[in-house]
This record gives sequence, C-alpha cells and structure tokens, in this order.
Amino acid sequence: MREFWRGLGENRLALLGGAIILLLFVVALLAPWVSPYDPSRIDPRAVLLPPSWRHPLGTDHLGRDLLSRMIWGTRVSLEVGFISVGIACVVGTIVGGVAGFYGGWVDNVLMRLVDIMLCFPTFFLILAVIAVLEPSIWNIMVVIGVTSWMGIARLVRAEILSLREREFVLAARALGIPGKRILLRHLLPNALAPVLVAATLGVGGAILTESALSFLGIGVQPPTPSWGSILAVGKDYIEVAWWLSLFPGVAILFTVLGYNLLGEGIRDAVDPRLRGRR
Repeated sequence: MREFWRGLGENRLALLGGAIILLLFVVALLAPWVSPYDPSRIDPRAVLLPPSWRHPLGTDHLGRDLLSRMIWGTRVSLEVGFISVGIACVVGTIVGGVAGFYGGWVDNVLMRLVDIMLCFPTFFLILAVIAVLEPSIWNIMVVIGVTSWMGIARLVRAEILSLREREFVLAARALGIPGKRILLRHLLPNALAPVLVAATLGVGGAILTESALSFLGIGVQPPTPSWGSILAVGKDYIEVAWWLSLFPGVAILFTVLGYNLLGEGIRDAVDPRLRGRR
C-alpha cells in the first residue's frame, strides 16, 4: 500500500483528477447549503437571463437558476456513475471469477455469453431497454450497470487464470479447502486491482451515458436537474442563451476527465512496470 500511495502521489495528473472528483463530492454533499436557489423554482421575471451577480451562471427558459440546477445535477451524475458501476463490478466479478476458476464448459458458456453481449452496441442496447421500461433514475442506473459488466468479467477471468496456478492456491487445495472458499477468500481479493482501475474509468463513462440519455429525453426526467437535460434545453436556445450549453458541457468534460486521469494514475500505481516506464 505504501508503494501504491507513493506511486499515485508522484503522478500529478492523477492528483489533478482526484482533486476534481473531491470537489464534485463536496459540492454534491453540500448541495442543500451551497445552492443559492431552489433548483425547481420557476421565476417568469427571470427568463433566459445572462450570467450576473444575482445568477452567476444565468437562468433557463423557465427562469430557474442555472447554478442551482448544476449543483443538484452533480448529485444525480455521481449517483448514476457509482451505482451503475457498482452493479457492473459485482456482475462482472462474479461471472469472471466463476469462469476463470472452474474453466471447462462453465468457462465456455460464460465467455460465449460475454461475446454475445459485446456484439450489441451498448448505447443502442440501453436505448432499446429504456424504451420498454419507464424512464427513471433507478432504471437508468440498473440498465447501465447490466450492460457494461463484460469488460470487467474478462479482466477478472484473466487474473483468476493466472492466480489459480500459484503456489498458495495449490497449497490451499492440498489442505482440502473447498473450491468456493479458495475463490472467495484467496483468488478474488488478489484479482481486484484491475477491477479498481476499470471501475474508476467506468464511472466517467456511466456519467457520459446518463448525460446522453437525458439529452435525448429518455434519461432522468424533469423536474429533477441533470446536466444532460440542461444541455437539451440549451440546444433549443443556443443562439440567445449560450450559457445553457456551455456550463453543463464544461461540467461533463471536467468530470469525465477527472475520472480518466485518476483511473490512469491508479493503473500506473498498481502496475510497477508502467510506473517504471514513467
């Protein structure tokens, strides 16, 4: 762990990504106190006002304060990112661990399932499922999670295939320890390093997917504020209200960038070969 934190601390880009993510967490946690207005409050006298001291990021077509909606939208983005990636990590780790440990026909069946899932374009698969289900934030999180576990399953399977031939596993088998216990207590904990990297990178992708779905109108539904839904409104008023497109777009950009930078830093820190190249 000391080597990990030392390697992560030496990567300035990873520290920058971590600072961005920490700032987002603070904003999300303190949203009720730092938000200057109610994000759903409609003010007909303040329609499409440009940025000013009273409204630092301007207002939208209903007179709602954009800064307040951006702050509360941070909560939505982080919830979707973490819960959907958590679902993907649980499913992917179970499938990859079982396939790698037991091998044989179990491995063939599970990996063919992964191949079938990878044949479908993920975003269009999400669109098809959301078209059947009722659009809501919980459905969005579940659908993103159950359509993005395949890469994690492959990573865990590869790690398990390598670890199951190590001496400590052979010793555990010689002692008569059941296979399930070996898998859960010895193999999976040692195979979680690449999962951590994939999860960090996956949060940014999940936030981007949620923003795209909300932009299309089938994601988080009004009046719940979402960066994607703010962008959708800004599209209709881009010639007269540039702030409705600029600020949520910049927020999505820096959020995804922060997770990618931190994920790359974690990957370098857990892999001494990559750290040595730098």
